[in-house]
Amino acid sequence: AVKGEFYDSSTLREEGNNHFKAGDVQQALSCYTKALKISDCQSESAVLYRNRAACYLKLEDHTKAEADATKALDVDQGDVKARFRRAQALQKLGRLDQAFTDAQKCAQLEPKNKAFQDLLRQLGAQIQQKLSSTDSRVQQMFKLLLDSSAAASDRQKVGKAAQNLVVLSREDAGAEQIFRNDGVKLLQNLLDSQQEDLILSALRTLVGLCTGHQSRTMAIVNEVGMDRLCGVMASAASTVSLSACHLIQVMFEALTEGMKKEIRGKDEAILPEPSRELRSMLRHLIDMLPASSVSGAGRDSAINLLVKQVPRKSLKNPDNSLTLWVIDQGLKKILEVAGTVPEVKGGPPLTDNTPMSCSVLLNKLYDDLKSDKERENFNKLCEEYVQYHFGRSDMESKLRAIQTVSVLLQGPSDVGNRTLELSGIMDAVISLCASENISHQQVAVEALIHAAGKAKRASFITANGVALLKELYKKSENDRIRVRALVGLCKLGSAGGTDFSMKQFAEGSTLKLAKQCRKWLCNEALPPASRRWAIEGLAYLTLDADVKEDLVEDKKALQAMFELAKSEDKTVLYAVGSTLVNCTNSYDVEKPDPQMVELAKYAKQHVPEEHPKDAQSFVGKRVVKLLEAGVVSALVCMVKQESPVLTEACRECIARVILALVERQEDRGLVVAQGGGKALLPLVSESTDQGKIKAAQALAKITITSNPEIAFPGERVYEVVRPLVSLLALDCTMLQNFEALMALTNLAGISERLRLKIIKEKAVPKIEGYMFEEHDMVRAAATECMCNLALSSEVQKCYLAPDSDRLKLLVLYSGEDDERLRKAASGTLAMLTGEMPELCTRIPDTTSHWLEIFQALLLSESQDLRHRGVVIVMNLMQADKSLAEKLMESEALEILSVLAKGDDPKQASIQKAAQRCLDLALEYGLIQSNEGGVNGKTM
Repeated sequence: AVKGEFYDSSTLREEGNNHFKAGDVQQALSCYTKALKISDCQSESAVLYRNRAACYLKLEDHTKAEADATKALDVDQGDVKARFRRAQALQKLGRLDQAFTDAQKCAQLEPKNKAFQDLLRQLGAQIQQKLSSTDSRVQQMFKLLLDSSAAASDRQKVGKAAQNLVVLSREDAGAEQIFRNDGVKLLQNLLDSQQEDLILSALRTLVGLCTGHQSRTMAIVNEVGMDRLCGVMASAASTVSLSACHLIQVMFEALTEGMKKEIRGKDEAILPEPSRELRSMLRHLIDMLPASSVSGAGRDSAINLLVKQVPRKSLKNPDNSLTLWVIDQGLKKILEVAGTVPEVKGGPPLTDNTPMSCSVLLNKLYDDLKSDKERENFNKLCEEYVQYHFGRSDMESKLRAIQTVSVLLQGPSDVGNRTLELSGIMDAVISLCASENISHQQVAVEALIHAAGKAKRASFITANGVALLKELYKKSENDRIRVRALVGLCKLGSAGGTDFSMKQFAEGSTLKLAKQCRKWLCNEALPPASRRWAIEGLAYLTLDADVKEDLVEDKKALQAMFELAKSEDKTVLYAVGSTLVNCTNSYDVEKPDPQMVELAKYAKQHVPEEHPKDAQSFVGKRVVKLLEAGVVSALVCMVKQESPVLTEACRECIARVILALVERQEDRGLVVAQGGGKALLPLVSESTDQGKIKAAQALAKITITSNPEIAFPGERVYEVVRPLVSLLALDCTMLQNFEALMALTNLAGISERLRLKIIKEKAVPKIEGYMFEEHDMVRAAATECMCNLALSSEVQKCYLAPDSDRLKLLVLYSGEDDERLRKAASGTLAMLTGEMPELCTRIPDTTSHWLEIFQALLLSESQDLRHRGVVIVMNLMQADKSLAEKLMESEALEILSVLAKGDDPKQASIQKAAQRCLDLALEYGLIQSNEGGVNGKTM
């Protein structure tokens, strides 16, 4: 930030003020806009924004007036003129609540100001009028909706009234009016109407009433009743079922999180503890699971809600009583759904996603247990359930037992392994693989596949299962069985992972298997469930680089995979994620120590080998092929899926892939344009620890090279700050630290509001820590970041603190060899000494070499460094005459004389600041003028 050019913006501001007083608003607007372009002083810009807001108010451009007044307030919250102008703009924009808050603050700051009091009265009257008009609109809609003759004669009018009710419920005034006018009873009638559009409107209105409002939610839960809400969620109409699920989710959030702070004051009564309502709601969800009257979509919604609401959000919270209660009340009911074989009559209706959703729920519950005793109880309940059904004589019960084991193997695998080892289970699986009944065969083959991935069983299955699976793959006439047998072979064939030397099958076998997988994947005649298994096969086979190369060349297969990723079948998500992680090599690979490798070879131990096609040059080309095939839109859709199947592990896969896609700078624009930046934001908060870091690093790469306000428009840009700050940690790599610093530098240069957000996230001490880092690039990046943050008065205060070495560090860094570090440090000094003249007198105490350091800046070959040096000298001279004296006694005088004479237009700003230094020296009587030149010094 350079101090030497403020005169121009000040002159333009004065000119603008004169035009405004004369009534020439357009000319005033033009002057303020020009001044803003050249102003680099924060407080100056704030005044210009405030003045420009006044112009926009006169021109009736209220949106721009509000935006400019906000920018002025970002710098100074106590700017009463800016706040008043914003209140006026908000009033015209119809945002009366916000306008009232601003006007109220103005009146508090200046209680005797008549204009503030008048605006406050106007707004109070307008808000009252709006409330009474809201009340009459609510009454009018109720009348229409309750009129049975209107319902029969004018369906369109009734539908419109129901829609209007939804819109009204989103405003707090409207929600309160609906609630107080006994609207909940009307909404119950709509829920019972059997008309899908009216039911949807009722559900969406209830969402408005419940969002963030604990007392209203408790009243609605008790009045509407969970029986009715679960009945609606059990509907076969998927949109109705999903809307009911969303409403119940909102109710859970309102009850568990209580009210948001801004709503807290509106609930005057002391609220009772909502735990009774919460348990009642959970009991209803558990009871829905085995009920045959519940649709597949409704059951999936109930499982989804249990996944979200029951396990602890953080394991640091010692209370897992809700999980223990659900296991006690509902584990058998969950297992009943898990063990349902759709082809066998008598079970509740399922979707393709239900078994996987059950696995996720069971896994979440098991992971939430704290002690061996709790885990043993869970194991015992599962074993008893499997043994009971397996011990019965009928085939349906035995299939139920095997299917339950399959689901457990995908969920809490320790529990799955124990049930798999129960007497007779594995033998039954092997024998049923040869069954002539396709449904029976399918259940057994799937159990075998899920068992194959578990270490204890892998060797047994490799010995007994490979021949069986090969037989099924070659001889079965049913593609459903063949594709599953193929996946079993893929799983066993990939046991060596990415180790090129650990091939399980003969040369070329994996390529043949992959080719068949791709063929089934593209075969639209096959049911989606079978095509999903083809991707499952590729998830294993793509550990082989030859298979990766073949897959990315097959655009049709890639697009078929992406279409499935966007489909209703959510169970495909993890397989697609894993396949893409393999193709982009975005898994973690530990490079072994070369000395240890030599020792291992000497001891004749196995040494992992990397496939030649896993080299970076091949990976880069694969990434380009995936981008061309539309991988970003598929990933964006995957992140949006509202399903338990989108597990933290699945999110980690997606984060890893997006990080690989933004590795090359030239690809980042495309990834952002297709929504990749936006997709990363949920991944930094909901993923594994590794997934959060990978997503944050991808955000950093995008923020470094893209305009953050375009990549993350609106309020979204503020969500980027916290994940970036999380990368400033010791357990992150030096590269991640460096990229986070670069990204934060970019954000800190945008606005005061963003700087304050970075400060609020406690980033300043961390950034200061990296300013001492030994690595040159990290140290320079941290200093650049501090340079931009120092535009904030909050950070400037830190430099005024006594007993701080911050200023000394900047002065010393301004004399370092590393040019990037010098630019950052001297730029910060130029800005700080301009904003806070009181700092200038402390500079001689920082180091005895301060004069040499600043002279070296003035003599630098770099124009940027010269400019920073001359501005620092100018600021020191303006601040204190004794400092000016010391500078004029040194070689600085001669250097400034030379710099002031230059006629290069590119160096005009340097020349101007140098001349200002000489003018100050003249004013102080330190030098004498000789026909415009410098004649000598006075002592």
